[in-house]
Amino acid sequence: MHSLRHDRAGACTQPPDRARARRAGPGLLAHVLVSKFADHLPLYRQAEIYERVGLDLDRSTLADWVGGSSRLLAPLVEALRRYVLAAGKLHADDTPVPVLAPGTGKTKTGRLWTYVRDDRPASDTAAPAVWFAYSPNRQGEHPQQHLKDFRGTLQADAYAGFNALYEDPKQGIAEAACWAHFRRKMYDLQQAHASPIAAEAIQRIGALYAIESEIRGRPPDERRAIRQTRARPLLDSMYEWLRSTRAKLSQKSAVAGAINYGLGRWPAFVRYCDDGALEIDNNAANAAGGIGRVMPRPGLCRVNERGGPVSGRFSRLLASESRHNQRPSRKASKGSVGWKRSGLSPDGVEWASARSLSCMSACK
Repeated sequence: MHSLRHDRAGACTQPPDRARARRAGPGLLAHVLVSKFADHLPLYRQAEIYERVGLDLDRSTLADWVGGSSRLLAPLVEALRRYVLAAGKLHADDTPVPVLAPGTGKTKTGRLWTYVRDDRPASDTAAPAVWFAYSPNRQGEHPQQHLKDFRGTLQADAYAGFNALYEDPKQGIAEAACWAHFRRKMYDLQQAHASPIAAEAIQRIGALYAIESEIRGRPPDERRAIRQTRARPLLDSMYEWLRSTRAKLSQKSAVAGAINYGLGRWPAFVRYCDDGALEIDNNAANAAGGIGRVMPRPGLCRVNERGGPVSGRFSRLLASESRHNQRPSRKASKGSVGWKRSGLSPDGVEWASARSLSCMSACK
C-alpha cells in the first residue's frame, strides 16, 4: 500500500491501518469472487493486478476473503438447494475438475454435480436456478445423497450412478433420457465412418427436434398433445427401424453398440412424449455445467479438497445468475470497484466492513 494517500483536495493523508484495510466492502468482494469463479482468474494473478495499481492485497488476504464470503453465503446456498430440489423435474450432469493431490505434484479429478431447475420451455413462470455440489470422485453415492429428498423426473445421461435412484420405488424418481446424447453417438459414427445407418438415425432424431422447436414455450398440456399426435408415430417408427437394423448387424460393431444404447433405455427416451413438462434432452444441465468446465489454461485454476466445496458454492450462485440473464461483473461494479465505471485505484476502494454480499445473490 502506498505510504501516503491523497484526498480530493490534494492533501496527504495516512493510509488505513492494516487491520482496517483487510475489511473489504461488498463491491470489492464481489469483484474478487466473480474474477475467480466466473472469469477463472487465480488469486495470485489478482494480487499482481491490484499491486500494479497500488493496492497491497496479498494472496492470503484474498483467500481469507473468499473463505469468509463462502461462509457468509452458506444460508443463501442452502435456500437455493431447497428451491432447486423442490421442483418436479430436474436436469442433472457432472463436470470433471482438476484437484490438487498434496505431496504428489500431480492432480486428481474431482466432480462438480449440476442440478438445474428450469421449466421456462413449458411456460412455467417459476424462477430458474442451478445448484452445484462438489465431490472428490464420481461414485454413485454422491448423487444419491444429493437427491435423497428429491421426488420427480430426473433428466440425465446414462450414468450408472443414477440407477439406484431409478430402481428404488421408495425414492420416487423416474428417468428421462437425453436424445442429445443418443444423437451425439450417431453423429460421431457418421463423421468417423460415413455410416448410412447413423445418417438416417440423425435425420430421424432431427425430425423430433423440429417438433420441439415449434412447441417451445407452450403450456405442458399443449406440448403433450402435439407430441402424442406428431412425435409418437415417429418414435414408434424409429423403434421398429432400430430393432430391424440391429438384427442385420454384428453385435460387436460400433453402430450396433449405439443402437443398443438407445433400445436399452427406450422407455426413458420416450418418457418426454407423455409429459409436456419434460424436455427432449438434458442440454439445460450440460450448459449450466460449463461454468465449472471453463479453464483459461491447464494448471492455473486447480483447487484443493477444501477449495472444492467453496468452488461449488460460488458456481451455484453464478450459474443461477446467468439463468436470470444477470451479469455478475456488472453487479460487482455497482458497489465500489468497477474497473471501467469507477477506475480501480487506492482512492476507489471502499474500506467498509462487509455486512452482506447481496450483490452476488441470484434470489429475488
